[in-house]
Amino acid sequence: MEAARTTNTIEIEGSTTSRPSSLKPKFAPLKAHEIYSGDVQFKTVTVPPHRYTPLKKAWLDIFTPIDEKMHIDIKFNPKTRTVALKTRHDTPEVNNLQKSADFVHAFTLGFDIEDAIILLKADDFYVGYLIVDEVKRLNGEHLSRAISRLSGKGGKTKFSIENATKTRIVIANTNIYILGSYKNIEVAKHALCSLILGSLAAKVYSKLRAVSARLAERL
Repeated sequence: MEAARTTNTIEIEGSTTSRPSSLKPKFAPLKAHEIYSGDVQFKTVTVPPHRYTPLKKAWLDIFTPIDEKMHIDIKFNPKTRTVALKTRHDTPEVNNLQKSADFVHAFTLGFDIEDAIILLKADDFYVGYLIVDEVKRLNGEHLSRAISRLSGKGGKTKFSIENATKTRIVIANTNIYILGSYKNIEVAKHALCSLILGSLAAKVYSKLRAVSARLAERL
């Protein structure tokens, strides 16, 4: 005996129609007051020891856009060396809290404020990362040479990848942080992985030019 197919009754303009229950539901867009209820929310960002002094020097440049544009309270706790962020009554969107935390976190990773501030302005930018050991297990001089290839003489290789992919890159020992849009970060990661695996810089440049041209056409 054939099993009966489960259906739901949906009202459309006063009439009733049977539809399969497997259909995906359609939700109406949320309103602003439904997105953020107004409850106070908190986030903290840990400051590494080597970024403690730069944070103190650039504190005003960090504090001003978060306080005036994002309407988020921010303070630094010198005992725990963490930056605390909190929503307030005039915070327009709760997403501002996450954007502010990402901005501060990007600065603690080593990005300049002029670059990291894009995280406050754009929704499709974030910080990706790459670990040299996850690409290829290297030790001693082999690891040092691989990291040197990523930077190049006078930082030329790193700058070329940044300009071609419209990203910003911070190389911190075996950790590599990339600031940009999703597609551009993936292109930069591919170029960096090729260098770690031993590809010549000239070969990586030629591939980057071709990929950058395709990205520009899509935009």
